[in-house]
Amino acid sequence: MSLIGVRRWCVVLPAALVWMLPLPARAAPSASDAVVQKAEGGTITGKELETLKIESGSILPSEPAQIRAMNRVVATLRASVVGWSAALRAQRAEARIMVMLSQDGAHKVTLLDRPEGTAVLVDQNLMFALVLQDTAEGSAQAARVQAQLAASTLERVIAERHESEDLRSMLTSAAVAVLATLVLAALLRLLYLARRRAQAWLARKTEEHSKQWRLGGIELFSSQRLLAVEGLVVTLLFWLLVLLLIYQWLGVSLAQFPYTRVWAEQLNGFLFGVLARFALAVAGAIPDAFAATLIFALAYGAHKLIKRFFINVRLGIIQVEWLDADVAPITSRLCTTALWLFALAMAYPYLPGSDTDAFKGLSVLLGLMLSLGASNLVGQGASGLILTYTRALRAGEFVEVAGHEGTVMTLGVFTTRLRTGMGEELTISNSQVLGAVTKNYSRAVKGKGFIVDATVTIGYDTPWRQVHAMLIEAALATPGVVADPPPRVFQTALADYYPEYRLVCQAVPEKPLPRAEVMSLLHANIQDLFNEHGVQIMSPHYLGDPQTAKLVPREHWYDPPAKAPE
Repeated sequence: MSLIGVRRWCVVLPAALVWMLPLPARAAPSASDAVVQKAEGGTITGKELETLKIESGSILPSEPAQIRAMNRVVATLRASVVGWSAALRAQRAEARIMVMLSQDGAHKVTLLDRPEGTAVLVDQNLMFALVLQDTAEGSAQAARVQAQLAASTLERVIAERHESEDLRSMLTSAAVAVLATLVLAALLRLLYLARRRAQAWLARKTEEHSKQWRLGGIELFSSQRLLAVEGLVVTLLFWLLVLLLIYQWLGVSLAQFPYTRVWAEQLNGFLFGVLARFALAVAGAIPDAFAATLIFALAYGAHKLIKRFFINVRLGIIQVEWLDADVAPITSRLCTTALWLFALAMAYPYLPGSDTDAFKGLSVLLGLMLSLGASNLVGQGASGLILTYTRALRAGEFVEVAGHEGTVMTLGVFTTRLRTGMGEELTISNSQVLGAVTKNYSRAVKGKGFIVDATVTIGYDTPWRQVHAMLIEAALATPGVVADPPPRVFQTALADYYPEYRLVCQAVPEKPLPRAEVMSLLHANIQDLFNEHGVQIMSPHYLGDPQTAKLVPREHWYDPPAKAPE
C-alpha cells in the first residue's frame, strides 16, 4: 500500500466507525460493512452516509473536546460514539480537515441531517458529525444550529487558508502591519511631547495660583506637593494611553494574518466586552444612583436648615426654652451627625456595589472594628455630652480638675483642654473630668473673670479687723483684681494656735493675666503689707513666741539680687 493510501486509511476509517452501522459484535454482513470497506480505501460520501445507522446505546457522554483548524474552534464534541471518545473524534476530524485543505477543489460546505444528528460535509465528503448528545439540550434542533455555526466557521477557515497561500495578500497584510507600527511610533512620540507640555503648563499654572491660595499669610497648599500629585496623575494618564495604543496596534497587526486573526478578534472582544459591561453597569446603576443622590440632596438641605437654626440660637436671634445658646454648637453637630447617618442608612441599598460580597465584607469588618474599640469611645462621648448639657464647664472658665488648674479652652466630645497659668496645655479625658471634683473659679463671678483666693494664719494677738483691712488692701493693690465686687475676708477656722483667714476676690483685668500670675502678685503684696505693719504670718505651725518677730524690714525688701522698681 502506498503512503497516500495509508494516510487516507488512517483518516477516513474513524469517520466510518463514528457512523458505524452495526456494532462490531454483529456477525452477519450488511450494507454498512460495504461502506466501511470503501472508507478504508478512500473517503466516505454523504450519499453513502445515508445508509449508515448507529444504535442509540452506542452514544455515551464524554469529556468535551474541541475541533480546531487555522487556530479557530470549529466545533465542540461532548459524546463518545461506538467507543470513540470525543477527544479521538475531534483529533480525527482535524486530520480530515487538514487533508481537505491540502487538496484542490471547490471546498463547498454542506450539512446532512440524520436521526442521530447533523453531519458537516465538504465537497460531499464527511469532515465530522454532531450527534444529539454533543449539545447541552440534546435535541436535533440544537445539533442543527451548532452544525450551522460549525459550517460557517469551517467556511471561514477555508477562506483564510486560501488567503494564507496567496503571496500578494500576505505581502499586503505585512505592509499594513508595518504601517500600523509606524503610526504607533508617531502617536507615542506625540503623546510623549504632549505629556511634557502638559507637565510644564501645570507647573507654570501651579506656581502662579499657589501664591494666591493663602490664608492669613499662610500658604494653604504646598506647590511642591501639588506638582508631585499633578505629575503622578499625568504620568498615570500617559501610561494608560500608551497601553491603549499598544493594545489597539496589537489587535490591528494580528488581524492582518489569517492564523493570528482569531487572537485579534479575542483582544477586541475582550476590550469591547469590558467596555460594554462597564457601560451596562453604569446604565443599570443610574436609577439607584439617582435615588441615592436624591436622598443625600435632601439630607444636605436639611443640614443647612439645622445649621442655620442653631447659629441663630447661638447668636440669640432665636430663643427657645429647651436649648441654651452655649450648647447650641454641640447640639448642631450631634443633629447633623445623626442626620447624615440616617441618610447613609437610607441610601445604602442604592449605592453601587452595596449588594456585592466585597462591600458586605467591608461593612462587617468596619462593624467589628467599631464594636471592639468603641466601648471606651462611647464612654468618653457620653461623658462629654453630660458635661456639655449639665453645663458643668464652659469655655473661658477657670477651673480646677483632678488637681490641675487652668482656663477651659475647649470642651470636646472626648476630651477637655485646659491652659494653665504657666503656659501649659493639658488634655484631660471627659470621663476623668466627670469622675473628679471640679472647682469652678469663674461661675460665681460678676461678669467675666475668675476668683482669686489666698489663705493666711495670723496669731491671736493680732486684731482680726487689722488682718481684714490688710488683706483687702493687698488685694486692691494687686493688678487685675477689681474693686467691684469688693474683696472679702472670711475667718475659716479658729485653730489651736492661730485663726485662719481666707481672702476671696475677683480678677477681671483689662489686659487679662493668667491666674497664676495674679496669685503670685497677690501673695507678694500680702507679704509686703504684713511686713510693713509688723504683723507676723504664722506658718506652718505655732510652737511658741520667738524672741524676735519673723519680719522683713522695709530696708531689706530689695536685698541683692532683688532690684527696687524705678
